Amino acid sequence: MMKIITTNSLENHQIKVVYELWNAEYPKNLFHNNVSDFKNYLENLTNQWNLLIIDENGNIKGWYLDFLRADEKWFAMILASEIHGKGFGTRLLNEAKKRASELNGWVIDKPNYLKQNGDCYKSPIPFYQKNGFHVLPEVRLELEHLSAVKITWKK
Repeated sequence: MMKIITTNSLENHQIKVVYELWNAEYPKNLFHNNVSDFKNYLENLTNQWNLLIIDENGNIKGWYLDFLRADEKWFAMILASEIHGKGFGTRLLNEAKKRASELNGWVIDKPNYLKQNGDCYKSPIPFYQKNGFHVLPEVRLELEHLSAVKITWKK
């Protein structure tokens, strides 16, 4: 049985597991070289709120984070591949929506990214649309190593 726990800040052992999840599930273009690199990324985010999906053995299988950036609430979410398509992402989003009036995220919308293990990274846009998010095609993040589109949800 999976459970969801809430925390304002992750403990060191949780950061390590979330870092591994991040590097395994996100495109390798977003790879963090080490845990302290990932920790620095997290420390630069303000007003953090985390949700963790924990399996029956106490292992973290999913992570949701929201934070403030330029007076908007932004979020990131990662689920271990083995729990995709089982409703856990929707559960995390529903939990987050209870305490937010809006959520914004950057989502990769192009099919040409690979994960660290060589698998193709599948864009989660259909999942977010199913969960009430709108794609803003005119608002893009275009970096040398990454192309993403903004998604938004409002209560």
